[in-house]
Amino acid sequence: MAFQQGLSGLNASSKALDVISNNVANASNVGFKLSGTQFADVYASALNGASAGVSIGIGTQIGKVAQVFNQGNITPTNNPLDVAINGSGFFRMDNGGSVAYTRNGQFQIDKNGYIINSQGYQLTGYPASSTGQILPASPSSIYIDTADLMPAQSSEVAMGLNLDSRSTVPTNAWVAGSASPDPSTYNSSTSVTLYDSLGNSHIMTMYFRTAGSGNWDMYTALDGGATGAATAVTFDTSGQLTTAMPVTIAGLAVTTGAVTPFSVDFDLTGSTQYGSSFGVNRQTQDGFASGRLSGITIGDDGVIQGRYSNGQTRNLGQVVLANFANPQGLLSLGNNLWGESPTSGQPLVGAPGTGSLGQLTAGSVEESNVDLTAELVNMITAQRNYQANAQSIKTQDQVLQTLVNLR
Repeated sequence: MAFQQGLSGLNASSKALDVISNNVANASNVGFKLSGTQFADVYASALNGASAGVSIGIGTQIGKVAQVFNQGNITPTNNPLDVAINGSGFFRMDNGGSVAYTRNGQFQIDKNGYIINSQGYQLTGYPASSTGQILPASPSSIYIDTADLMPAQSSEVAMGLNLDSRSTVPTNAWVAGSASPDPSTYNSSTSVTLYDSLGNSHIMTMYFRTAGSGNWDMYTALDGGATGAATAVTFDTSGQLTTAMPVTIAGLAVTTGAVTPFSVDFDLTGSTQYGSSFGVNRQTQDGFASGRLSGITIGDDGVIQGRYSNGQTRNLGQVVLANFANPQGLLSLGNNLWGESPTSGQPLVGAPGTGSLGQLTAGSVEESNVDLTAELVNMITAQRNYQANAQSIKTQDQVLQTLVNLR
């Protein structure tokens, strides 16, 4: 009798509808991966085996409900902590030593400074040193340090400029140690902002006075104070700098309570002496004031960079991803989380964009990979299968009724 075959078909179709309904219900769930139902036929076993060509199956069963880990669409959001994975891999999440994996990149910072998901699991990655260097080690929970960035005293100044070769020796002599020197005693001047050890800003002014034949004297003064001794700057006949760089400007004194006096290495590499107007085309220095964390950004390589109110940036950590030899073997834990299992293999952990791991897209989320149109078609197919199996049971009932009514 075909009751068993029909009943197994009803059960299998019903479970397939359950899977489809679950896919549809999670169609708008960020990072959700749809499941597919895989069927297997069933044969009765006998002690003497089955005869070839005459064996009849006794129905069907669910062989496996397999998740499909293909890429979902990436949609921009307004949250810089939303992160999508473009490619393979999972975010590695820690919950008090219990590690889980997810594709849902909707994160936030908790009151303790850790990056977490909606379930409170902490995002893991590589830490950064106090100077912003990423330290690849065993992944740990990523902590966002919101402490103020300590000031840094200026120690190096780099400047590129052109001194006008048409300049003539000033008629008035330079007055040694003068403050706010007479413009008739020099040819050109410029300035740069320096910072002391407490982060206070100071203006260092440079005065350039030609001595003719490619020879110049550079005098410096801090905050409009007395100028120091001359520093010789020379150029060859092609206008290229010949003085060895950098030169040290020492004896810079401040009255702010910071380290004093201090010195800076002054580098004019790339400066020229051409027959054109004086101008500065490049200027940098390495000091800065203290700053407060004003925001963070996450790069495609997973590096989390803090932006500070003083214009500085500092690496705060790096997100890591994990991949598996057999993602189909992962255990579904709910809440868009999966767990490692013996059939998934051990996690392969690394920085985004390395090996088989995908890259990150910050300010975006990965949508569910459920295709609603396809799922609705699958639902119609499963419904028809259910009706057909019900019809086979009905037909078998009619055949049995005929047998019972025989006289």
